[in-house]
Amino acid sequence: MKIIEDIISTIEKSTQDILVKEVRIGPFWTGVWSKYGGLASTTFTHEPTMPPPIREAGNLTGKSILELCNYANSDCLLQASVGMAAINSALEVDLNKCQNINAAEVLYEKGKNKKVVVVGHFPFVNKLRELTKELWVVERKPQSGDIPASEAKRVIPQADIVAITGTALINGTMGTLLSWCPEKSLVMVLGPTIPLSPVWFDYGVDLVSGTRVTDPELVLRLVSEGVVFKQIHGRGVKLVTIQKES
Repeated sequence: MKIIEDIISTIEKSTQDILVKEVRIGPFWTGVWSKYGGLASTTFTHEPTMPPPIREAGNLTGKSILELCNYANSDCLLQASVGMAAINSALEVDLNKCQNINAAEVLYEKGKNKKVVVVGHFPFVNKLRELTKELWVVERKPQSGDIPASEAKRVIPQADIVAITGTALINGTMGTLLSWCPEKSLVMVLGPTIPLSPVWFDYGVDLVSGTRVTDPELVLRLVSEGVVFKQIHGRGVKLVTIQKES
């Protein structure tokens, strides 16, 4: 995916000599510790007859972080999860341009009386539904009130605000979803998988809401103990948003 390649190109020079210190793959989150700590959603499908989901599993520690970053474009979902966490662990983030607010707060404010599409079922969608004029939650595995992913092409062009989960980077749908966003809509990408990079602004994104790991050792332990994100919130991570300059 071109956006992934463009983000990797911004860190190639600064990470040439950076090695992977540790990789943890939990049931919900994948963590990589290199220059910094990075998270991504753990996403995978695997059957016993399939080849190993990560071709060099057991030998990732000590590898070049750039090698793991390039996993992000893998067709194997679990390998792509490791790749996205690796990118987030290597990325330099300009904290002076970050606002200490999370995606839910931004959507509560911006989404009032607007038509909103959220790709991915987030814990905040029920409250958001009370504030919006109309809310479509697009989900590959729809829950009550959601619509299936096949409906995304129909509803996204109708939206005033579109918020897209970082998991769309792992499953390869991000580029297509962004292409359906109306030119005048406010576009947000969100979640711990999302790299906090200004490269997004070249792709029509207005707001980038992600997670900065501040205590990699703690966060990797929590990942391996099977925490969901609300159990990590406030424990070694900071939720931040960067906004496109007008």
